[in-house]
Amino acid sequence: RSVSAFLLNRSSDLEIYYANTMRNAVRKLRAMTNKEEAVALYPKVQKMLDKLAKTNVIHKNKAANLKSSLAMHINKLG
Repeated sequence: RSVSAFLLNRSSDLEIYYANTMRNAVRKLRAMTNKEEAVALYPKVQKMLDKLAKTNVIHKNKAANLKSSLAMHINKLG
């Protein structure tokens, strides 16, 4: 296998890993019922979404929609 093919497969594998990690973080945040814990985790998830949108792993509008829905979820927690 050539070096370029190796690097191409490696980068797509990393993109899949980061997308799955982001998806799990979003699920974890949505499952939270404690507002303090959710507020503490939200900036980390937000940063992750912004980075993935910047590198075109996910679309920038998807990142914005996820951040918005997560913020609404946190605001609903009591």
